[in-house]
Amino acid sequence: MEKDRGDALLDSLVLELRRGTIVMSVMSQLTTPQYGYSLVVLLEEKGMTVDAGTLYPLLRRLESQGLLESSWDVESSKPRKYYQLSEYGKNTYDKLREYWADMVQNINKLINEKDVK
Repeated sequence: MEKDRGDALLDSLVLELRRGTIVMSVMSQLTTPQYGYSLVVLLEEKGMTVDAGTLYPLLRRLESQGLLESSWDVESSKPRKYYQLSEYGKNTYDKLREYWADMVQNINKLINEKDVK
């Protein structure tokens, strides 16, 4: 029973970590236009599995925040909505990458510290 509780807690903590990185993961792949399913596949190929039920609301939110632009391709047999970073999104993504690099460096220092007693 205690093991199940520990597994559930670990799963919850991993989910929190993923939530904090999914926006950057998605933004990193939108320097060129992508439609939802192509983005799911692209992220999965790169080791970041994102459920479509999580991705589509995120894309709509990022678009409403002005970070993404979208356009419809109605030329193909199946109309698709393509997303890519707006100019504001590109600037924001560049800043997020800087913050990310600093955070990773600082967290690596913290978790790699040796106890000195």
